[in-house]
Amino acid sequence: MPRKTPLAWFQLMKEKARLVVAIAGIGFADMLMFMQLGFQDSLYDSATVPHRMLQADLVMIDPQFKSLAAFTPFSREQLYQTKSSDRVQSVSSIRIAMGQWKNPETRLTRSILIWGIEPDAPSFKLPGLQENLEPLKLLNNVVFDRVGRPEFGAIAETFEKQGSVTTELNQQVINISGLVTMGASFTADGNVFMSDSTFLKLFRDRQASQVDIGLIQLKPGSDIKAVQAQLSANLPNVKVLTPEEFAAIERNYWESQGTIGFIFGIGVIVGFIVGTVIVYQILYTDVANHLPEYATLKAMGYSDRFLLNVLLQEALILAVLGFIPGFAVAVGLYQLTYAATLLPIAMTTNRAITVFVLTVAMCSISGAIAMRKLQAADPADIF
Repeated sequence: MPRKTPLAWFQLMKEKARLVVAIAGIGFADMLMFMQLGFQDSLYDSATVPHRMLQADLVMIDPQFKSLAAFTPFSREQLYQTKSSDRVQSVSSIRIAMGQWKNPETRLTRSILIWGIEPDAPSFKLPGLQENLEPLKLLNNVVFDRVGRPEFGAIAETFEKQGSVTTELNQQVINISGLVTMGASFTADGNVFMSDSTFLKLFRDRQASQVDIGLIQLKPGSDIKAVQAQLSANLPNVKVLTPEEFAAIERNYWESQGTIGFIFGIGVIVGFIVGTVIVYQILYTDVANHLPEYATLKAMGYSDRFLLNVLLQEALILAVLGFIPGFAVAVGLYQLTYAATLLPIAMTTNRAITVFVLTVAMCSISGAIAMRKLQAADPADIF
């Protein structure tokens, strides 16, 4: 025996124009929540890409290190002391700083994140870096991040055509000898890699004995946690972390920035409220327009619980129908945002589930509020 079509579906389909408006409103609310959550996640993801790309088993930083945007150097001697452990295979260092990059076409300058690495030692697991380490040994040679902001100039295109590009960094002439792929972040719009020698030439106020990040490679088969505990005990003036723990520090830094989290949180709340109000207005109008029919059902013996189920079914149907276009539009906007900003923003299963749950919640809340009007459907008053 075929199942009967739910009464809630007929109620919604009776006023198709109103249904379309409701779907559009819920879709807009969902899209707003998707974008706010997407921007928030992309901030954290982009900020921790360098940390996750480090070619190391353990990372050493100063205890005051908060972020790539707020760091404190430490003595390189502390890094070398880790070699006293029989489980440490090699160590290397990284220096970081913000520099002024001159666009070779427009001659305008823009801040860029500079990484000073040791060309003979492992540093990053980045596409294109390994094959470009040898040229970095020459002073003033740098490797440019091909997916940085376009305001730095058409560096990648020009390099692929000519084989090299010359410009200025911190008012000194540098030669681009290769390309890598890392990406922009909220910390920096682009990245450039160079040898530690070139770095110290560009930043003469920096001491050669001071480094910002220490990379520790362990021998195969080493217990990373055990070695970490040993080094931390032997070197109390620095922090020894796994790359994952290092990335967590960066993420916590951005999460703790009250204004950033507040802005994205407000956006999600606004989207939720907008959706709740829209669904409430649709359901309230539906109840008001069909009050005689609901009163008739009551007179026939149907309980308030039955009528509440009808209303909640309408709310859930609206939630599903509104979520679909909201999801589709958000995916498209994610792609446009990535193309415009190069931020790693994309749809994830967890985010889709989160927004769907929020959609069901806001529609259910609207249905529960509209139920108060439905409970006023008294057959004695109607007839």
